Amino acid sequence: MTSTKKSAVVAGLAIAGLALGACGGGTGAGTSAGASGGSGQEVKTIKLVAAEYSKDHTKAFWDAFAKTYKDKTGYTLDVQVVSWDNIDQQSSTMIQNNQAPDILNLNAYASYAKDGLLYDSDAVLPAAVKSDILDTFVKYGTYQGKFYGFPDLSSARAFFYNKTLFKQAGIANPPKTWAELEDDAKKITALGNGNVGYALPLGPEESQGEFSMWLFNNGGTWKDGGKWTINSDKNVETLTFLKKLADEKVTQNNPARTNRADAFDLFKSGKAGMVIGFSPLAGALDQDKKVDYGVAPFPSNDGSPSKTFGVTDYLMAFKKPGNEKAVKAFYDLYYQPDQVNTFIKAEGFLPVTKTGVQQFQSDPKLKVYLDTLPNAQLTPTDDPTWDKVKLAVQQNLGGGISGSPKATLDGLQKTAENGG
Repeated sequence: MTSTKKSAVVAGLAIAGLALGACGGGTGAGTSAGASGGSGQEVKTIKLVAAEYSKDHTKAFWDAFAKTYKDKTGYTLDVQVVSWDNIDQQSSTMIQNNQAPDILNLNAYASYAKDGLLYDSDAVLPAAVKSDILDTFVKYGTYQGKFYGFPDLSSARAFFYNKTLFKQAGIANPPKTWAELEDDAKKITALGNGNVGYALPLGPEESQGEFSMWLFNNGGTWKDGGKWTINSDKNVETLTFLKKLADEKVTQNNPARTNRADAFDLFKSGKAGMVIGFSPLAGALDQDKKVDYGVAPFPSNDGSPSKTFGVTDYLMAFKKPGNEKAVKAFYDLYYQPDQVNTFIKAEGFLPVTKTGVQQFQSDPKLKVYLDTLPNAQLTPTDDPTWDKVKLAVQQNLGGGISGSPKATLDGLQKTAENGG
């Protein structure tokens, strides 16, 4: 996922109790000519191209899954695991060369759905599986009324704070409003010794994730009613507040160029009072044992109930001659609790099903994430334009810190309205 792929290093860490090749020829033998899946001779082998979340777990899981899939269904699963650094290019090349895999694990699906390349849930997803997937992921996996983006795992954000710095600054509890956050950031920065109140990453790695958490907690949106709302009054207010934090020097230097990994490193060093994080960060902190930290819901501007930014990646199914039954069997097995939740737990992320939420509730460290996950808000991944808009946000949003927040968001709004 846009967020999870960048955290592959920390996501691969052992998290106590969890926290969040050459182009193939597709289905191989048994494939016959046809315009779409379900036509022609039924195939017995399908290909999965999967993103590598961690060196330790991803390939091991899919290899074991392929064996179980063969034993239970009689079909063969050809597995190709690809680094997040290369999977966009490799999968795009496969599809352009008419060699799409049968199943592709990627962080965007809508452009393929728009081009009519994918099966929707009615064709390949068992009804019991669809009813178990969390409603928020069904919502964001739906394009023009059809569910195409089937989630593999998820993450959700929360508010991390340094208990030691809070105590030194005389702060009793984590903030519930932005005014309280600003005041706390000033107190922590005033401690000196290189401490900063809030680690603000608006650099190109994942500025859309940081900004999402803030704008959602100011009543803002990226899109509303089918229209882009990037330069709404609420969003301008949000970016203006972030610029204020930077101008008051309660953040690290140059937040416009700071990536999320750098903000995490600053927090892990004990020099940042507050940061937006997620379960893999907790895992890294638990392993390091250097920072006494707490996790809480992110404060809203007005103190209203906190909203969280959620992220998921997708296991999308390409229409190919004769592959429909084998693809459906793949999903029927993957979404069994002993499969999907085993994968998610090993990789250090969060569940995508209702039964998964129930299962993971036994870990108290996940409560803050699981309580908000069913109502998490995502970026508009159901819009084929989003990938281009996201890139523009990553490259340009930080300009609102050194320049004009409104002019920056006006530019991004224009990019979105022009289709990227």
